[in-house]
Amino acid sequence: MLASETLHRHHNHSIFKQQVSYDNGEQTEQAPRNAPQVNGNTDSYIVTATIGLAANSAMPALDNGNQIAKTSGLLSINADTPSIGDAEFELTDRMNKHNINTAGIAVNSGANNLIPSHPSASIEQFLRKCVDEIIALAVFKGTSRNSKVVEWHSPEELKSLFDFKLKSKGETHEHLLELLNKTIQFSVKTGHPYFVNQLYSGVDPYALIGQWLTDALNPSVYTYEVAPVFTLMEEEVLAEMRKIVGFPNNGYGDGIFCPGGSIANGYAISCARYHKNPNTKKFGLFYSKRQIIFTSEDAHYSVEKLAMFMGLGADNVCKIKTDNYGKMDIKNLEERLEKCISDGCAPMMVSATSGTTVLGAFDDLNSIARVCEKYDIWMHVDAAWGGGALISPKYRHLLNGIEKADSVTWNPHKMLAASQQCSTFLTRHKNILSQCHSTNASYLFQKDKFYDTTYDTGDKHIQCGRRADVFKFWFMWKAKGTKGLEEHVNQVFKMSEFLTEAIRERSGFELVLDQPECTNVSFWYVPPSLRNMERNEAFSTKLHTIAPKIKENMMKKGSMMVTYQPLHKLPNFFRIVFQNSCLTETDILYLLDEIETLGNKL
Repeated sequence: MLASETLHRHHNHSIFKQQVSYDNGEQTEQAPRNAPQVNGNTDSYIVTATIGLAANSAMPALDNGNQIAKTSGLLSINADTPSIGDAEFELTDRMNKHNINTAGIAVNSGANNLIPSHPSASIEQFLRKCVDEIIALAVFKGTSRNSKVVEWHSPEELKSLFDFKLKSKGETHEHLLELLNKTIQFSVKTGHPYFVNQLYSGVDPYALIGQWLTDALNPSVYTYEVAPVFTLMEEEVLAEMRKIVGFPNNGYGDGIFCPGGSIANGYAISCARYHKNPNTKKFGLFYSKRQIIFTSEDAHYSVEKLAMFMGLGADNVCKIKTDNYGKMDIKNLEERLEKCISDGCAPMMVSATSGTTVLGAFDDLNSIARVCEKYDIWMHVDAAWGGGALISPKYRHLLNGIEKADSVTWNPHKMLAASQQCSTFLTRHKNILSQCHSTNASYLFQKDKFYDTTYDTGDKHIQCGRRADVFKFWFMWKAKGTKGLEEHVNQVFKMSEFLTEAIRERSGFELVLDQPECTNVSFWYVPPSLRNMERNEAFSTKLHTIAPKIKENMMKKGSMMVTYQPLHKLPNFFRIVFQNSCLTETDILYLLDEIETLGNKL
């Protein structure tokens, strides 16, 4: 991925397909326009680079230090075209042109230090060196199977090893590079193949580039005038996602990119509340019946949190029983709805789950849709985790009925492995986001602009400033195509199925669910000391302590990261989740071997 920097001094630069020469700071007529000069001297700094990645490649691709590309301090970024942007990448001394005096300003002082005000090449060199270090150490070494997932230290130890203190005087670039390297060193490598701890993992190269460009441009997506490209990207991506969900009329509706699935679920609550009683926008909850949200006892905690945050209250979230597989009990749902109505309350929304956090359960959406239609209430589907299965014809059936929902949460940063954060809220109701959130702020959303203001999205979401999270996903989707995303999803399901079979055949390992639906595989490791015990309360009490001890050992060793949790009355068990399509069968057997190694003496 990374090629080396090329530094030319008084040299021909072949990338421009023409001769470039300098004589006492003056260009010949053969030089390209805007050829770089630095403070009037004859040094020019030109960067070339090559990125060679297959469209469906994924990291980690490197497993030894010899393969990690090291450069002399500048990053290469594909140079098939004769320029970067409309003009060549330049260090032309624009300040001299305008007679701006910057003498005496330190390289990393607070004054006049924002790009492009500073004329010194050291800022550029520092940026490129930082990028090189990130690529070499965080991206490639950090995803190498020969590296640790984490170098663990207690909070007090880490405070003694790392310079966290903020000071009145700025640090040198050398010290800042040291801090950057230490930040990488002591951070968890979430792109590592043996980080199977959360519902995100892996480093997609295209999403990574998308994230970097987004930060470089620093946009805020609320009006077309300040984010024209990203506004149209959002329109395209959200429309395509609604089509994949299967909303009527070829995906008719609306949507928004959100800072996480929790906020997306909050949008669902807001829209459902407005849909039930539009007067709540003006008068709040004071002039309405007590409004109730229904969700399963295994649903994501954000439903309850957002209900508290929005003033509905935790007591107005009715948690429905689940069966042994973690699915919402439809009979219990109807019983609780009837009681809600008989108590004089107003059923507002059912929040179903497609891919619960722990067991990966998919609620019966068709049955829930029938209940919602019967009682005329909003149906939301939290598919933050399991929504990725919609991409694959082989696994789409897990979400049958999602097309009947009023709204959907879907996080591409989870199963599809886009970079954090990349979350969407989708709805079949075209104007409801604007109807329930608009305030018509005249300093941003003027109606007399010179362009079509229907492209101004800011008044329909609850934020003002909003990151362009769309770009990393759009760029990744463009690189791989829908077919590439499908192959990724199929691979992570395949690996989860392999792990399930491996556990069945392995002594000392027991599945929590005999046949997991999603890529969550939950299991117990029973050490030899417990295997002959009677399966009673004493056994469960002792088994409950095993997973935390193994987790402590693996963290301190740095060999892997696997989460554990209890559920209902079950003792602590491990949960391995797959969304990194780089994992192989060999990797999976290593994970089981390592758990056994760390736990067989307990």
